[in-house]
Parts: sequence; structure tokens; C-alpha cells
Amino acid sequence: MRKLILRNFQSPGDIVMLTAAVRDLHRAHPGEFVTDVRTSCPDLWLHNPHLTPLSEDDPDVEVVDCHYPLIHRSNQEPRHFLDGFVEYLNDTLGLRMRVTAFKGDIHIDDSEKAWFRDVQASAGEAPPFWLFTSGGKFDYTIKWWSHERYQQVIDHFRGRLLFVQVGEMHHHHPALDGVVDLRGQTTHRELIRLMYHAQGVVSAVSFLMHLAAAVEVKPGMPQNRPCVVIAGGREPPHFTAYPHHQFIHTVGALRCCDNGGCWKSRTHALGDGDSKDAPEELCVDPVGPLPRCMDMITADEVIRRIELYFTGGALPPFAPGEHGHPVAVPESRLLPAREG
Repeated sequence: MRKLILRNFQSPGDIVMLTAAVRDLHRAHPGEFVTDVRTSCPDLWLHNPHLTPLSEDDPDVEVVDCHYPLIHRSNQEPRHFLDGFVEYLNDTLGLRMRVTAFKGDIHIDDSEKAWFRDVQASAGEAPPFWLFTSGGKFDYTIKWWSHERYQQVIDHFRGRLLFVQVGEMHHHHPALDGVVDLRGQTTHRELIRLMYHAQGVVSAVSFLMHLAAAVEVKPGMPQNRPCVVIAGGREPPHFTAYPHHQFIHTVGALRCCDNGGCWKSRTHALGDGDSKDAPEELCVDPVGPLPRCMDMITADEVIRRIELYFTGGALPPFAPGEHGHPVAVPESRLLPAREG
């Protein structure tokens, strides 16, 4: 049996893609490999049945630094992000594996599912909630939507949907009114547990979107978790979108993305010395603080896409009278108290 340590230290969304590659490696070659990983997000691998502790000092271990060069052909080939690491491992290791599921491979056990029930037993029942982020990382500001428009979406559903705002504190996530604010308060593992219980997700193209597809849904939910993605024109939809998501894109509508995603990094230069401030990395058609492709996406359109899940029957319709009254839910109903 070949012993592999797969390494990648990119962002959490990338690591979700690597979990799929490990799953498909073992499905294509059962009993042929022993695998371990070194990544930036150990929490994403908890309970993963395909991992065995290995040492890089073991002379029988092959250490593979994983990449996805497929991204450079994403505007030309009808392939998904999930194919990226799979293709690379095929080429590097001489394999013939393929993607077998349209999602990453995140595992959650029964004790973690009970964790949420225990929290609500002590703090009180919480209504169904939707997870969302209001910004993103500073390296790819072109993915950001308007936080004023996020607020319009939240206000529209006030009293009908509970929104839980998440995101890493050192990233750009402006505070919003009428939400449960968990920014900077969740580990990746706690976010996975919240995702299991979330009724839906609103997100840019981000880790949260990939997690929405990768984490199983609880009983009584649709087979796939509702998710509305505010995507714009940066990335070709076939490369990034999941088929059961409402993926709002503008690819093909603008000259700057009329033949696929533009793959630019920032809307405007930040002056922080990062190479992503280079002119070739900047949006060519900004409208104020937003790229035009994101400015074209209105709050009404996002509202309509959320409501589709209810009017279409994937989610139960709102009860009569569920409008106009704020939903107040303390953090204690969603997260346990931490020791210390």
C-alpha cells in the first residue's frame, strides 16, 4: 500500500475541495493507499475515515504538495473546481480517479449533532436560521457585495427568517442590524455544526458556499441545503456553482466577462503592498466601491432567490402573520459557553 501525505495550506474553501479528492482517491483505488494530510484547516478533517496518521520522516511516505492548475483553463473547459485536485493527483501519481459526488467530504458525527440539541435544551429553542457573511477576505475584494444591500435583504425578512452572521474577525465583515452576530466567535468545527442545522445560506463565492454543499442536511430538510450565492462575473459558473444552489452571476453580460470569469482580485487598490494591487489584478469596470458585475445584482434579486425555496416547496411556506416583528435570539441558543 502506498503511503501518501497530501499537503495544501490555502484557504478553507480550497481544503474542502481536497477532502473530495481524498474521498475519490479511496473510492477509485480501495485498499491501495494509506493517506494523511497537512493543511491549514485541521477541523475540516475531523471524523474523516480516510485518514491514518503518517510521519513525513517515514522513508516509505510520499509527500505530495497539492495544486489545481485546472483553474487556469476554467474559462475554456467545462470542468468544476472539484476536478482540480483530482486531475493533479491523477497526473502526479499516475492514477485514473474521477469525481464521484458534487460536493466536498465533510463528516459530522452523532455527538456533534447532539451538541446543538444540548445547547438549545439549556438556552431555549431557536427558530430556523440562515447563515451568511457580509464581506470576505482582503485579497479578493472583488467578491464583496454591498453590506447596505445585505441589510435590505435582512430587513425584508425581518420576523420571518433569522439570519446568523459569521466570518473571521480579521476579514471584512461589516456588522448588520437584526441578526445574531457570531463574527469571530466560531471555530471551523463550530461552523460545521451550525451548518448542519442551518436551513439555508447566503454567501459570495466563498468557504461558506462550499461548506453549504459539503455538510449533510438534517432530517426533514431538502436533500440539499438551500444556498443563494452572490457571484457576479469573477468566476465561470460551471467551475464554481453547485446545481442545487441559486447562483447569481453576470458572466456573459459584460464585456469584461463575456467569455468566462475575469478572475480579477480587487475592485480598487488597497495600498497594502500586496501584489493583488497590480493594475492587471484590478477590476476594469468599477461602480463606486463595487465591481459593475456585483453592482448589477440587486437586493430584490437576492430576496427573490431566497423566496424561491419557499414558493417552490423545497422549504415550508411562511406561516400567516410571520412578518413585521423582529426575531430576537441570543447567541447562547446557537453556541455553547466555552470554558475559561
